[in-house]
Amino acid sequence: MTDQSIVDNTFVIERMYLKSPIQVFAAFSDASKKRRWFAEGPDHDVEHFSMDFAVGGRERAQYRFKKGTPFASVALTYDGHFLDVVADRRVVTASTMTLGERRISASLVTAEFRPKDSGTLLVLTHQAVFFEGADGPKIREAGWRALLDRLEPVV
Repeated sequence: MTDQSIVDNTFVIERMYLKSPIQVFAAFSDASKKRRWFAEGPDHDVEHFSMDFAVGGRERAQYRFKKGTPFASVALTYDGHFLDVVADRRVVTASTMTLGERRISASLVTAEFRPKDSGTLLVLTHQAVFFEGADGPKIREAGWRALLDRLEPVV
């Protein structure tokens, strides 16, 4: 018997950046750069962001949604662990996301940095299980697409 409240999903986003793999990778490995594209945003205030970028290291972010958003004043917590890091080639992160006091998802994200022409093809694979009350696969994919748009000026 399956639990209908759980949704499994995988999506892949490919994005071309006109910068070297070293430069694109740096936007994932440098905490100040990653905070700019991954944590900061117009719809929330960042209450906490920390990153120990190494295999076994932890990445944590907590946001509070602003007034006028569907979850005004509610905290969203991202808690990630770096499972694999190959400089300028790959980052694999396992993470959970909590909305208020409720865990809404668990994810495995693989970011690959492939040299292509005079730039980098970023291939992001997101595998997740979404729990009750989660944002769901379509909204999560849209969120990642928006994050990768925000990555462009940082690299």
